[in-house]
Amino acid sequence: MKGLEGLREAVYRIINPLTDWMVRNRVHPNALTTLGFFVTCLAALMFHQHHVRTAGFLVLLGGLFDIFDGRVARLSGLGSKFGAFYDSTLDRISETVVFLGLLSLYNDYRLELGDVGMIYLIMLAMAGSQMISYTRARAEAMGIDCRVGLMPRAERIVLIGSSALFFGESWDGLVLKGVILVLAVLTNLTAFQRIVWVWKNARGVPISEEQKVEEKVGR
Repeated sequence: MKGLEGLREAVYRIINPLTDWMVRNRVHPNALTTLGFFVTCLAALMFHQHHVRTAGFLVLLGGLFDIFDGRVARLSGLGSKFGAFYDSTLDRISETVVFLGLLSLYNDYRLELGDVGMIYLIMLAMAGSQMISYTRARAEAMGIDCRVGLMPRAERIVLIGSSALFFGESWDGLVLKGVILVLAVLTNLTAFQRIVWVWKNARGVPISEEQKVEEKVGR
């Protein structure tokens, strides 16, 4: 499943002039990662304050920074192992912060029975999103490429950001609620798909002695 590959390539073509400018001026990818993180935190604050459309715009802007940092790192030669670790770590924190902002949107003085259900759906979506990232990272640590599944990070950003930006709380926030329901289901399904993928590709493969030592240290 190609997902957003076509859209991603179109975005690359649009932002190439700005990317090239950043590369020429030696803008550090870690700085872009940090800026994107703060933009996403601001998005969470906007959800908390019920400025849903602004929050959606900021979620998408944070996703744009996520594209920039990776491309600048590759094209400028400024990328490093720490930079890759830093980017992945802040991505996980950023996504958690956005879901906490969504929780705050539904958990306030206007709380109704339907909103209580939304809180549980958001928690499921957040858990599924974290498991998607964890399963990929764990598989790659074993040398297995694990990019399969219906709902990787780019799709999650676009769904949350665009639904919040274009629809806000119109029709009692029905569109955003629908997106959260879809995420609650498909993120966990994607995590399960990745577990099955790794099972198919790693079953019967012995763990090397070096990996056994790493396993013990990791625990």
